[in-house]
Amino acid sequence: MESTERWKLDAGEEGYPSTLMELSSPPASLYGRGSPGALEGPCISIVGARRATPYGLAVAEMAARVAAECGVTVVSGGAMGCDCAAGRAALAAGGTTVVVSGCGADVTYPASSADVFAGAVRAGGAVVSAEPWGAGPRRWTFPRRNALIAALSQVLVVTEAGMRSGTMSTADAALELDRTVYAVPGSIFSPTSSGTNRLASEGARVIVDERSLELAISLDYGVARFAHAGERAPMGPVMAALVASPARPDELASRLNEGVLTLLRTLTDYEASGIVERLPDGRYAPTRAFLLESGRAWEGSP
Repeated sequence: MESTERWKLDAGEEGYPSTLMELSSPPASLYGRGSPGALEGPCISIVGARRATPYGLAVAEMAARVAAECGVTVVSGGAMGCDCAAGRAALAAGGTTVVVSGCGADVTYPASSADVFAGAVRAGGAVVSAEPWGAGPRRWTFPRRNALIAALSQVLVVTEAGMRSGTMSTADAALELDRTVYAVPGSIFSPTSSGTNRLASEGARVIVDERSLELAISLDYGVARFAHAGERAPMGPVMAALVASPARPDELASRLNEGVLTLLRTLTDYEASGIVERLPDGRYAPTRAFLLESGRAWEGSP
């Protein structure tokens, strides 16, 4: 269902995100504008510092762009800094974004993020909140907002965060919910990277560049990233390996240093999406349609 009208989903009602029931105190109702269906697809939450550095903003934009190009909905908080940077980048890439607000879903806060709130609704995403209509910003509503951001997605990307911050409270909520956390490391001298560096040291999946993020999303969501015509975007590692040479799952796992079961799940999803096919001898290879699409992207590159 797609609608720009206000809507409300009560716990247990059809359309209410089942992942929210994993919270210790699930919201009795979820209020929203836009498309409630945006909550049903694969979602990835991207958060970071409000007083972000240029590095943090660039990381948030890169993460959202890669996710959008993989067809994954970007969930964030709409706050200034990394959150709104992620929302804008997802929209610019033609993707879908969901803004989780600490105010009522009909209240735009902060005003500087008005374009992200409006763009989310206009592009098939949504603005959602656990707060009633018209509710203004209150200090105690934002920790609840952070928990919703963590719960709505299977993966949380922390782009930049100080040690004591709302971003780290979102990461703590994600870990409590047994979500996968990606951490982008920064300078050991930067206080705005102290939180992400700590997450990396304590076992979060470390994202060191765009390619490693693409690989992580590809494996965790079973999706392939398609380049827009005229762009020279890197091919995902699984597809790149298969373009180089068709392979059986065990051979591919050995090549990429990944588990066979993980690769099997990815290949199954890719086969269902029509980008790989299984050959009579058991090897997997890219489909003709995928190769033609990839060829067009490269031909349009400078």
